Amino acid sequence: MKGTYTRVPSQHLGRRVHMWSFGTRGQPVVVFPSAAGMAHEWQASDAVGTLTPLLEAGRIRLICPESNVSEAWTGEGHPDWRLDRHRAYERFIAEELIPAELAKEAPGTRVATTGCSFGAFYAANFALKHPDLVEWALCISGRYRTDAFMEGFYDDRVYFADPLHYVPNLSGEHLERARRTSLTLVVGTGAHEGRCIQETHDLAWVLGQKGIPHRSDIWGRDAGHHWYWWRHQIKMHLGHRYG
Repeated sequence: MKGTYTRVPSQHLGRRVHMWSFGTRGQPVVVFPSAAGMAHEWQASDAVGTLTPLLEAGRIRLICPESNVSEAWTGEGHPDWRLDRHRAYERFIAEELIPAELAKEAPGTRVATTGCSFGAFYAANFALKHPDLVEWALCISGRYRTDAFMEGFYDDRVYFADPLHYVPNLSGEHLERARRTSLTLVVGTGAHEGRCIQETHDLAWVLGQKGIPHRSDIWGRDAGHHWYWWRHQIKMHLGHRYG
């Protein structure tokens, strides 16, 4: 599947953002990369290839921006600066990228979000905070306790970047808004899934307690933290929903 490469200008990030797009019509799906943060990750891993039938049939189109995970979460800068960079990236997605993409769609259309590993956190967190923009999030092998990356630093920016912190306290209008989206949480129990297993169970429990639509899909011990399995999971779940 041939893609289109662009560099998207962002006032919030103060730079141009690398992005690949695949498909020309169908449900817009925003793809967040894993900890590598690369826009071409799904193409390089052949995840795009596994979705060729959906793309060619016009069932989905993929929007694959790079992320700034190395600035915000895995880098060595001070947590205060890193959290500001995360917020800048969230604003880029919510206020610049998605509105531009939805301008191509019928009124009322919302995107789906997806990602594997660290991308699953981005997909889940963004859907829960922006249900007006996101109808569904497919979250695969995710880590959802982001405070673990902050070296003991904690403030409201950490709180609102950690769904296992803020979702339990949602109420009233904020909770009703969150119930407009839905999440599918997928994880294997095989090699290198590690903390992803428990954090997936924890997020599912929290969503259940709050009545936020969700589904858990727990794979067996042969399913590990690897693109071989992620391709199968991506194809299955996107196919079930949009095929």
